[in-house]
Amino acid sequence: MPNNKQKIPFRYDIVGSFLRPESLKKARAAFTNGDISKEELTTAEDQAIIELIEKQKKAGLHAVTDGEFRRRWWHLDFIAGLNGITVYDFQTTAFGLTTDAQGTNVSGPLSFSKEHPFLEHFRFTQKHAAPILAKQTIPGPNMIFLDSLILSKEYNENPVYTSLEAFKEDLVKTYQDAIQAFYDAGCRYLQLDDTSWGGLFDDRFREMIKNNGLDADQLLDDFQEVTEKALANKPTDLAVTFHFCKGNFQSHWLYNGSYETIAKNLFSIDAFDGFFLEYDDERSGGFEPLADLKDQRIVLGLVTTKNGLLEESSIIEKRIKEACKFVPLDQICLSPQCGFASTHEGNHLTEDDQWKKINLVKTIAKNIWQDA
Repeated sequence: MPNNKQKIPFRYDIVGSFLRPESLKKARAAFTNGDISKEELTTAEDQAIIELIEKQKKAGLHAVTDGEFRRRWWHLDFIAGLNGITVYDFQTTAFGLTTDAQGTNVSGPLSFSKEHPFLEHFRFTQKHAAPILAKQTIPGPNMIFLDSLILSKEYNENPVYTSLEAFKEDLVKTYQDAIQAFYDAGCRYLQLDDTSWGGLFDDRFREMIKNNGLDADQLLDDFQEVTEKALANKPTDLAVTFHFCKGNFQSHWLYNGSYETIAKNLFSIDAFDGFFLEYDDERSGGFEPLADLKDQRIVLGLVTTKNGLLEESSIIEKRIKEACKFVPLDQICLSPQCGFASTHEGNHLTEDDQWKKINLVKTIAKNIWQDA
């Protein structure tokens, strides 16, 4: 647990990713072009992460991340490191723009590799974060369930498992092993980022799920079951949080719909210490679904990372008061709505904007909670 003994998630917290500095973007481009070696790229990543950690410490954060600086995608890099996954390139228009992308499909029995590169990445972050807590983010298991199996054309043409139950068993075991591996590496604050739940309330994706022979309402129970079982063996001194947004690719979103559809299932997962939910625009809906929250903390993502416009403190504080109609203030925390760079391209704001928003979150939290 954190040295300051504060509760996770913190009164002011972060989702995890940060805008890549130009030096790192240039190094990655040079590596892609064959102009520098993998070792030289790693050196550039190391330096950028060390500098980022120092900036996070200076900003007064209670937990710091590596900014996801070694990743191209917030989710795919972790999934690609699992056994039984194939990565492929394609073009997408899903976020309202045409761009090169990558996808994954289950191509063999799933399992967690003890040589997964994220373990060494975490150790590096922890070393340079000390004595501040290092936070690790990974995609939740249902990202694989939805994208790499249910909606995967490649998987449906070449199925690996004889039943969904057999798949779910391997998926659960994979995540149980991953969680234990991060714990053994020293991790005490783990976050599961999982946008797949949005596919269960977005009408377009619900229809896609139906066309693949499954029922989105039944998948609510499946998603809850998989997540609960994945967390069933988590050590008692490991804090695990859940982050959900409706997509954030270069400031573009993916899902429409209300949290109401998923709230009861999601908030019933007792093993989570808290939930990060985006509430930065009208698409997020009202705070009514928070009435289903049990005794965990809810981290309201009221400060957008989609643009650089700095919110007014009074408006954010007013919205927190509105949320108090459905959940006690003592269970509420504050964060940016998402990471600042879910992919290596980053969102449409500057690094200066990024730090101003983090400072705003901290300032508001300290004005509201004595234990911030």
